[in-house]
Amino acid sequence: MAEAWQPRAMPTLALSRVARMIHRLVELRLSPLGIKTAQLPVLVALKDGAKLTQKELAVIAGVEQPTMAQLLARMERDGLIRREPSPDNWRSSLVMLTAHAEALLEPGRQVLRSIDEEVCAGLGAEDRETFLRLLYKIAEGAGQAES
Repeated sequence: MAEAWQPRAMPTLALSRVARMIHRLVELRLSPLGIKTAQLPVLVALKDGAKLTQKELAVIAGVEQPTMAQLLARMERDGLIRREPSPDNWRSSLVMLTAHAEALLEPGRQVLRSIDEEVCAGLGAEDRETFLRLLYKIAEGAGQAES
């Protein structure tokens, strides 16, 4: 006899649904600033004046180089990043944030903090700590399942 299908009892399906809901909320709230969720790893990596290569940014963001190239082209078009020749490799360039992007970092952080507070309002401090610990355990399991 086959086991009854109970998707509501599967934490990973619930987590996937919640992640999509939060992703849409983040996109909606960051949009007025001209920031997309996909750009967040780049913005974080380049904060405080960091200069990194496209390859380094692709590794940090966990995406393929062509995907990062497209993302950086859009960010450059939108005035969020600029490039300069790498002193170590003439075929490569270093990517850095523009002053415009630097000015958006704190407003962007405020949006993310606000969403975090709203979404997690029903959790006390101890529940938040437990939830985070469990999320990191799930992420570790997901990472192991990928390999």
